[in-house]
This record gives sequence, structure tokens and C-alpha cells, in this order.
Amino acid sequence: MGSPSHRPTARPRPGSARRLLGLCAAFLILPVGVAAQGGPEAEVAGVLDALHRAASEADFDAYFALYADEFVFLGTDATERWDRAQFMEYARDPFSRGRGWTYTPLERHVTLSADGSTAWFDERLENANLGETRGSGVLVREDGAWKVAQYNLTIPIPNELAGEVVARIREHSSGGP
Repeated sequence: MGSPSHRPTARPRPGSARRLLGLCAAFLILPVGVAAQGGPEAEVAGVLDALHRAASEADFDAYFALYADEFVFLGTDATERWDRAQFMEYARDPFSRGRGWTYTPLERHVTLSADGSTAWFDERLENANLGETRGSGVLVREDGAWKVAQYNLTIPIPNELAGEVVARIREHSSGGP
């Protein structure tokens, strides 16, 4: 299993008021478009905010309580397709050392199925290591609560750079320099 694209970052120190204030502001400001809608969309946004908060705080139990039993994580590397047990195995060590990963939401869209039992989302995120990323996925109702069933983390590539990036990936995959 390769190292995931969301490398763990140091857990904020209690004395780091500036960073904590920034994180709080991001979580308060972010879901405004979704939260203003209210209802199930706001519930889904709340689950996603809690997911990002738990990851940033390296809170293993809170983080994995938000995932469905049949969860799948798709990372930025083509080899990163992990089921719940595999993803838990990966996260256990860094989280136990107080190292999580921080993705700050910049924008989010949530859509519900007609019967209200499934939601899908896409969100723009900021990360210190990867810059702007995109998370997308699906949430399902499980035991009366929204749970993340799939999360897909990608790095958006500007169209103007796509040819160059594809060429570098092909070179890397073929064992080139």
C-alpha cells in the first residue's frame, strides 16, 4: 500500500491560537451556502465538516464513526483504493501520534436523491501540502445517520497543464527518469 496523498500534518498545538482561529473561521464560513438551505443538505454538510475537523485533530474514533460500514476511499494516486479496514489501518499510526491531515473547505455542493436516502457532494479544499484539491463522494443513511460511503480526493489540473502532467505520469509509470 503506497503512502496516501494526504500526508499527515502536525496536530495544532494548544497554544497556537492563530491557527485554531483560522480553522474555526473556515468551519464557520464554509458551509454557508449549504447551511443556508437547511434540512438534509445542512446535515450532510455538518457530517463533512465534522469529518475534516476530526482528521485535522487526529481523532481516530470520531473520524471513522462518520464512515459507512462499506466505505471506500479513492486517493490522488491511482493505487489508492482502500476499503474501510485498509484506510483505518493506514490512519491508526499517524492518528495515534497526534498527526492528522487538514483540508479546509472552500466551496461545497450537496445533492440529495429523490427519496432522501443518498447524498452526493463535491467540495473544493485547501491543503498545505497539495494546495487546492477536490473532494467528492457519496453519503448514505445508515442507522438513521448520514455516513460517508465513498470519498474521492483529487488534485484539479488546469487544462493548459494537462498534456504536460499526463506525459510526466506516463514517463513515471514506464520507469523513466
